[in-house]
Amino acid sequence: MKSKFLLSFVTLLFGLMTIAGGVSAQTVTYQPSLAHKNGAMAYEHMKYLAYEIGQRVAGTEKERLAEQYIKSQFERIGLQTAVQEFTYTRSGKQVSSSNVIAYKPGKSTKQIIVGAHYDSVSKGLGVDDNASGVGVLLETAEVLKNINTPYSILFIAFGAEETGLRGSNYYANHMTSNEIANTVGMINLDSLAVGDKMYVYGDEGEAGFIRNQALEIVKKKKLNVETNPGVNADYPAGTTGDWSDHAPFKAKGIPYGYLEATNWEIGDLDGYTQTVDHGEVWHTTKDTLEFIENAYPGRIKEHLSTFSILLTDILKFMDKTSTSK
Repeated sequence: MKSKFLLSFVTLLFGLMTIAGGVSAQTVTYQPSLAHKNGAMAYEHMKYLAYEIGQRVAGTEKERLAEQYIKSQFERIGLQTAVQEFTYTRSGKQVSSSNVIAYKPGKSTKQIIVGAHYDSVSKGLGVDDNASGVGVLLETAEVLKNINTPYSILFIAFGAEETGLRGSNYYANHMTSNEIANTVGMINLDSLAVGDKMYVYGDEGEAGFIRNQALEIVKKKKLNVETNPGVNADYPAGTTGDWSDHAPFKAKGIPYGYLEATNWEIGDLDGYTQTVDHGEVWHTTKDTLEFIENAYPGRIKEHLSTFSILLTDILKFMDKTSTSK
């Protein structure tokens, strides 16, 4: 019964998707051992997106190349993969982008959505924002591919986040009521590489169970991760603002978790000023590997490793809570 339901669910899901046209470049391969070194595979994906592809501005050829790379990596890992095309109008012009979606079945047909946007702005190379998030997304998908996770997982790389959360809005707004009810939570990965501190956020109250469970894992594994301390009354302790790809899912009543590196205790106390020494790195010419590695030697690898460990354990033990849907 379970496998029959799962098959129909996958058939329905991928029947709704449109495979992008054109022939993709040859799939980039990596040493399999990288997947067993926390953060190492994520680093390679991050570097490829930022340096082999470059700026991935929404609607450009470079964004399309990033889509093809991510799709090919999901397929290399062995996951059922599809591309969801969408268009939107900006400044009177129609822009085309897409979401790349990979499905991993679990013990339950209930699902977790794990997402990260792959586009960037036109300054810097988008290493932190958000090749780092996509890197951890792809590494985690590979680490978990043969693990029978408690819930099925939809890994989604969202397009056009930087122009108004276009990809995540499109995906969330096209979910059926049954899909929404079947979704235990959404975990967003955005700008993981450079901020002074590593954070996990979630909803207020019982809906914040993903954050709470993550913090238990942090304690158990002695990870250097915390949550928003609540120094700004506009953003209660443990939560964050609706400025990234978790927001459309939160609006649908889906509990969220959100991994990010920044610093809530400086600047306007709103999480936008990432570092004491250099202020904001995202959306600036400083968002490059050279700058970040020179300013903060070892920080990127530490962050990618930590977030990879945390996300993997969240997904492996998501059912170990009584407050989930």
